[in-house]
Amino acid sequence: MVRKLYRERVLSRWEIIEKETVDEVIFRTIDVRNRLILELMARGGMRIGEVLKLTLNDIKDRKLILQEPKSGKEYEIVFIPQKVADRLRSYAMQVCKSPANRIFPISYEAARAMVSKSGKMVGIKLRPHDLRRHAATYASRSGVPIEIVSKVILRHANLSTTQRYLGTISDVEAIRWIENLYG
Repeated sequence: MVRKLYRERVLSRWEIIEKETVDEVIFRTIDVRNRLILELMARGGMRIGEVLKLTLNDIKDRKLILQEPKSGKEYEIVFIPQKVADRLRSYAMQVCKSPANRIFPISYEAARAMVSKSGKMVGIKLRPHDLRRHAATYASRSGVPIEIVSKVILRHANLSTTQRYLGTISDVEAIRWIENLYG
């Protein structure tokens, strides 16, 4: 019992999924609903629960308003690419009978299964949160300041939470960044 109490915490590390792989997962997904769900997580950094709660009222051009977010705030804003916003609005107008209807009226488990199945199509194990981590890591490695990744993309209160999301950098990648900066 004492050993359990004082045992060193092992931080779990996850494999970072490359942009090309995520793009392939998204582009191979034919169903419009499923593709939009994947894109909102991978391109908008959204949690699966946030995606499933979206209504037509929540779409404001390139901004999505998250009602009652995990942070406890009244609302949060998610920014998404224009192409995704256009497709989302078009899809929502087709499926929502009223502006207060959910755009994706499926269960969390159904969404999880869809994400897993999409990953298997390209030969990887994929979970919904992997796409959120991808959004953060891809933005960070593309030169987006950590403060923007943390406060805007992931909507975290603390930078330390965001730093846990970002994957470890391999030696090859570190050398490439140093060459880009100083080479």
